[in-house]
Amino acid sequence: MQSTQTLDLLKIKHPIIQGPFGGGLSTVELVSTVSNLGGLGSFGVHYLEAEGILGVASEIREKTSNPFALNLWVSDHDPEARDYSTDAYDRAWRLFEPLYRELNLPKPEQPPRFHPSFEEQVEAILEAQPDVFSFVFGIPPARVLADCKARGITTVGAATTLAEAQALEAANVDVILATGFEAGGHRPSFLDRAEDSLMGTMPLTRVISEMCSKPVIAAGGIVDAGGIEAALSLGAGAAQLGTAFLACAESGTVDQHRAALYSDRSASSELTRAYTGRLARGMSNRLIKDMQAVAAQLPPFPVQAWFVAPLRAASIAAGGDEFLSLYANQAAPLLKHRKTADLMADLIVGIA
Repeated sequence: MQSTQTLDLLKIKHPIIQGPFGGGLSTVELVSTVSNLGGLGSFGVHYLEAEGILGVASEIREKTSNPFALNLWVSDHDPEARDYSTDAYDRAWRLFEPLYRELNLPKPEQPPRFHPSFEEQVEAILEAQPDVFSFVFGIPPARVLADCKARGITTVGAATTLAEAQALEAANVDVILATGFEAGGHRPSFLDRAEDSLMGTMPLTRVISEMCSKPVIAAGGIVDAGGIEAALSLGAGAAQLGTAFLACAESGTVDQHRAALYSDRSASSELTRAYTGRLARGMSNRLIKDMQAVAAQLPPFPVQAWFVAPLRAASIAAGGDEFLSLYANQAAPLLKHRKTADLMADLIVGIA
């Protein structure tokens, strides 16, 4: 029942959702390939201004006539990052200055704002009218959810705890994404600290599916058909896979990241605020180790991400991965497929 209801809401054939990636890791090719094969392709647009969101939606529609999702971060700044002072910026700079000097990078100028505005972005979502609007780090205003319903846009909100799931249900969000701490990428908690919201995917899925009336999508540590079947058996109507699709050639990540995902390093990942200032899971490298030494002084999101971005670009240019955001879930050692079509085929056959 759950699976049928979820598939109907998402207008897809198979209970497979490709996780949305921000920061250039999503691509039109990846999204359209998944959607064309009967899953739900998703594009993380939280880093784009409104015009960029409309452009991405148009490009996806040129590649597929099937449903797809666009994803936003409801909370676009940590509270302490709003109205960030020049003095605070200079204090943050001092943490990064040695690394910038080592890599011969200039100090980045403080921008007028560190991240696009959610309020402007969501208006672009409404104009673009994707089949599905998914979101993390909070709940959009009631007016936005009502506008989505009026325009036939299915809403999917992420929860890391039962309390968050109940808040999403109370707001009348259409589908709840239960995302466990095994997931690669960010922990999108919004009621309590992410470090205090570390529930596993399977118990979280089971609890939410029993305690809430909304359909549930399971996410976190799922990379194959066995993981999808386990999620469905616990009450989920579909499963979202991030790392498995991120490892495919069609994603926007770099070869260094893919190589790490298919190496012995994938057996060990950790939760860190080193990447952006918000808690995320990835494989260890120098960035994480260096940031651990000053963990208590790290600037908030998205100031941390602003300072890390040039380090990441320099690392990519040098062919290394010491300053990359090496997102990976805890099941990454099970990765097998390097092409999206091959992954989808294996998943579809495995859950048939």
